[in-house]
Amino acid sequence: MTPALNKPLPEFEALATGGVKFTPQAFAGKTVVLYFYPKDNTPGCTTEAMQFRDHHKDFVKAGAVVFGVSRDNMASHEKFKQNLELPFELIADTEEKLCHMFGVVKNKIMYGKKVKGIERSTFLIDGTGTLRAEWRGLKVAGHVEEVLKAVKALK
Repeated sequence: MTPALNKPLPEFEALATGGVKFTPQAFAGKTVVLYFYPKDNTPGCTTEAMQFRDHHKDFVKAGAVVFGVSRDNMASHEKFKQNLELPFELIADTEEKLCHMFGVVKNKIMYGKKVKGIERSTFLIDGTGTLRAEWRGLKVAGHVEEVLKAVKALK
């Protein structure tokens, strides 16, 4: 079941880089930005990760924690994080549990073939674990600034 806006998230647990176990309760009281992206080390995903990295201090100052989510495994995530010097953790959703929970798995056409992939999407969760905003099927340009504005508006 996809989370609904202005409703609390269901309980879930996900493993992230740095040995972090993500659960909504573990981050109670904090604003959480969960951004889903298709794949480590691809052009659009690299650009998006670097933009979240470059604005990270602003997110922290606004009281938010950022997590990237993709279907890549932990080893791929650790390398991606290290290569780009990302100051936030990446959730390895290899079984697509979060991807399905948030409804971001879509059929896409790549190089003329139908493939199942992740639709670039971002979700904003407030300190009570309630989904406050979502961006789906988004373009990278200007997106991080838009999310930051929404984080600041929660205050």
